[in-house]
Amino acid sequence: MEFARDDQLDKKQLALKKHAEWRGKLAVRVKAPMKDQQDLAIAYTPGVAEPCLEIASDEKLAYTYTGKGNTVAVITDGTAVLGLGDIGPAAAMPVMEGKCALFKAFADIDAIPLCVDSRDPDVIVETIYNISKSFGGINLEDISAPRCFEIERRLIEKCDVPVFHDDQHGTAIVTCAALLNSVKLTGKKMGALKIVISGAGSAGISIAKMMMRLGFGDIILCKGAGTIYDGAPYNNAEQQAMALVTNKEGLKGSLAEAMNGADIFVGVSKGGIVSGDMVRAMAKDPIVFALANPLPEIMPDQARAAGAAVVGTGRSDFPNQINNVLAFPGIFRGALDARVRRITEEMKEAAARALASVVSEDELSADYVLPDAFDPTVVDTIAAAIIATADGARV
Repeated sequence: MEFARDDQLDKKQLALKKHAEWRGKLAVRVKAPMKDQQDLAIAYTPGVAEPCLEIASDEKLAYTYTGKGNTVAVITDGTAVLGLGDIGPAAAMPVMEGKCALFKAFADIDAIPLCVDSRDPDVIVETIYNISKSFGGINLEDISAPRCFEIERRLIEKCDVPVFHDDQHGTAIVTCAALLNSVKLTGKKMGALKIVISGAGSAGISIAKMMMRLGFGDIILCKGAGTIYDGAPYNNAEQQAMALVTNKEGLKGSLAEAMNGADIFVGVSKGGIVSGDMVRAMAKDPIVFALANPLPEIMPDQARAAGAAVVGTGRSDFPNQINNVLAFPGIFRGALDARVRRITEEMKEAAARALASVVSEDELSADYVLPDAFDPTVVDTIAAAIIATADGARV
């Protein structure tokens, strides 16, 4: 155990050392030649006036004459950063830079990290809207619930480029892809399943909505105070809306009570809150996705010992990692290539099914319900699914 602590310390020190060396994970590369007066005359004045005039006459030509069509803004207010919580916009920058690096490494998309120094949804929406013409897409990141729902909704209505809150939809897409394959593997019957989700914030609610769309079965959302049911005194507006379409029997009680007889557990809450006895009380061959980081709701070995047939976590050191990098690069690659104005529910469903399809039936096993993050076919498969469902959503 002492070695594990020392190893973790070494990793932390190495991360600090490398970040200090990099001084940012991104750099600007000039594509246009800048060697002589002729180059300057074409790339800058007077030549630059020509594409400006063309775009002024038809704004869509920005996709032809600028980098807009391959550029995404990754934007946060720093209020819900990874497992660190509300650490503010400046402290969120290393995460936003990292996300931008993933965009480039996995999908060759140029991404720009932006941290907005405001907690006011009105200010955040107007700030993002006012800069949105510079980008082909907006990736919202690490914005606390329930504000994130309002911010995303309003931006989708106002902006003419796709707006996607990855903490909601990316998490839901990857989770549901893994669950589709887990249900197939265990032989459970879609539509007749009891699902319990611990965590009723942005990720939990989005997972629930996608599971409903895909037809998994009845879902019970839980938070620290208990189950989400119609009229629960601790519901916020988003949770109350979900209470009207989930928990059909109106169960009032604790997470342990909700998990009794459940086929699927998904945790997007906090570590150590699920016991082996709670898993043993689930239905036969339960599916347990304990996604809290760095400590899952229940450790994989404990869940398996209690009878779980398939176990997933948010960690890279266990099988079946629910990692958003499996979704957002391909989603934005497809959205940018198809020049869509918004990412629709049909696209999200198509992305989940496409991701699940990357794992063939021959490959499918209890320790392999999702492809590896570095599988080169993932981005292209998801991008193709987005493009195939793009009709009616194009710019």
